[in-house]
Amino acid sequence: QVQLVESGGGLVQPGDSLRLSCSASGGGFSSYTMAWFRQAPGKEREFVAYISSSDGTTSYGDSVKGRFTISRDNAKNMVYLQMNSLKAEDTAVYYCAGKLPRYYPQYTAANYHYWGQGTQVTVSS
Repeated sequence: QVQLVESGGGLVQPGDSLRLSCSASGGGFSSYTMAWFRQAPGKEREFVAYISSSDGTTSYGDSVKGRFTISRDNAKNMVYLQMNSLKAEDTAVYYCAGKLPRYYPQYTAANYHYWGQGTQVTVSS
């Protein structure tokens, strides 16, 4: 029912910024908790950030706190991830995900019902 499509990934140098976008279709976007996860080769899918369905509450993984910002525009069915001060360790495929708010915890990938196809972010000098 809900489809998510990420965009905005690319190749950047350490210290650069990048803004990822996630477009949702299928209805009900404003009711979903939205999140970003990332996965590097050989590693588990890692929680990056989430934003609540209504009050704008956000939370971030320890590795990105102070550098990344998640936001959403319910009128446009969009969620964004602004990534600043990028490091080589941020290199991964970044996925947009959505779920109903009642599924906890918010940082657990298995609790999310809808996933995008992913967009590659590579940070290298």
